Amino acid sequence: MRFSFADIIVFLLYCAIVIVVGTVVSRRVNKKKDTANYFFASNTLPWYLVGSSIIAANISAEQFIGMSGSGFAMGMAIATYEWLAAIMLIMVAIWFLPVFIRMKINTMPQFLEMRYNKLIKTVLAVFWLFLFVFVNLTAILYLGALSLRTIFGIDLKYAIAGLAIFSLFLTVGGGLKTIANTDVIQVVFLVLGGLTTTWLALNAVSDGTGALKGFSILLKEVPEKFHMILPVSDPNYKYMPGIRSVLGGIWIAGIYYFGANQYIIQKALGSKNLREAQRGMVFAGYLKLLIPVLVVIPGIAAFYLKADIVKPDEAYPWLLNRFVPSGIKGFVFAALIAAIVSSLAAIINSASTIFSIDLYKVYFNKTATEERLVKTGRISSIIMMIFASLIASMLSGIEQVFQFIQEYTGLISPGITAMFVLGIFWKRTTSMAAWIAVLITLPVPIILKGIFPSMPFLDNMALSFFIICLQMVVTSLIWKERQDKDVKWELPRGIFRNSDPVFIWGALGIVIILSLLYMFFW
Repeated sequence: MRFSFADIIVFLLYCAIVIVVGTVVSRRVNKKKDTANYFFASNTLPWYLVGSSIIAANISAEQFIGMSGSGFAMGMAIATYEWLAAIMLIMVAIWFLPVFIRMKINTMPQFLEMRYNKLIKTVLAVFWLFLFVFVNLTAILYLGALSLRTIFGIDLKYAIAGLAIFSLFLTVGGGLKTIANTDVIQVVFLVLGGLTTTWLALNAVSDGTGALKGFSILLKEVPEKFHMILPVSDPNYKYMPGIRSVLGGIWIAGIYYFGANQYIIQKALGSKNLREAQRGMVFAGYLKLLIPVLVVIPGIAAFYLKADIVKPDEAYPWLLNRFVPSGIKGFVFAALIAAIVSSLAAIINSASTIFSIDLYKVYFNKTATEERLVKTGRISSIIMMIFASLIASMLSGIEQVFQFIQEYTGLISPGITAMFVLGIFWKRTTSMAAWIAVLITLPVPIILKGIFPSMPFLDNMALSFFIICLQMVVTSLIWKERQDKDVKWELPRGIFRNSDPVFIWGALGIVIILSLLYMFFW
């Protein structure tokens, strides 16, 4: 793909806006060098920054490239991850955020220490760091670099290095406040750029007679791509197992991702108050409803257009190469880069938060000053990004990287979700039960996979969650003599009551829209 002068100007304008905003905010943040300011934006984020920052952290190359690839392979069924996420965001806003914000919990390991004990907190903190670096960061870097290589022919290692450096600029300078403010720009670019690509792809399907006509052609010519429930005979059934893809393990993955995942929930923890955080979650929910239009529909269009690609993950770059005209390429490319670097910045910021607060201050330098902790966060960000960059290219042999992320995250989400759900809602849950859950979090899904190799990983997650929850309940009931030594857990009365009409009506609107979508695409 060749850029025209107009494309270059648009892309440079995007870069300039992000850099200027990032620099201005960073300078303001650096006047006050403490962890509350750097890692949590001094609790000043309004709802629109919370919501846009959550989406910017969530939507990345794994959606634009990976989910488009899955749309090419299986169709609208993959949109389940996005549409059900809107409901999960509401659930987290109602039942998780009140606990975290009112009890002044800043990191997910901190919750585990407050609810259980220090050992559980430490083990999970280390585990999260490995997950963030070796799964999330590497996958996003690889998919982003793959798009740059496909579109521009840039060598993979140089593309990875460029993305890593740009995202570090957003992260290291001013922390969460810089990320949140630049995320507004990123979301505008990724939404408008994504809609532009979708319109162009559908217009190509209709031979230039319009996007609506193109969509109707897809519905008529490839109806098998517009079913949310895949039949057993579908080769992608192992990824989305029929009705269980809607009612099963995906809820475990979603509750973990939005409710116990530091790089998502940290945006809400930086909000002004609980009301702003909950409104931000609803705002993010509406944006999630829009995401399949940006990423799944283009993949289906590429399938209809018989894209000459080697593997599904090349579908989105193929569309950009073939149908985005000169003058718009720079804008669409900016959207793709915005999605990539905003997610990288969010993950690395949260990973450095966990390392600095939950590990470094506790085990390496108990007397560390606030300024020292901020400096440690910056240094650890650079080191972790270097590690991720070095191993990102190893993912080149994977056919659908989005599924790789879901499957490997699915190994740990059942155990962590069980610890959070039972820890919050059942006060009799003991530390011994949680510690056993930590020990069996990986073995249970791995053993199930060995016994039932053909079991879809979403089913594996659901069954693993049930087994780990059962263990926690039984252990808590049997190990009664331990209960007096465990942390006493009492939630304030009425903590889950919500009287904010904006949140209530906003959440109801999401439920209605989602019901209509499933009625149409069932």
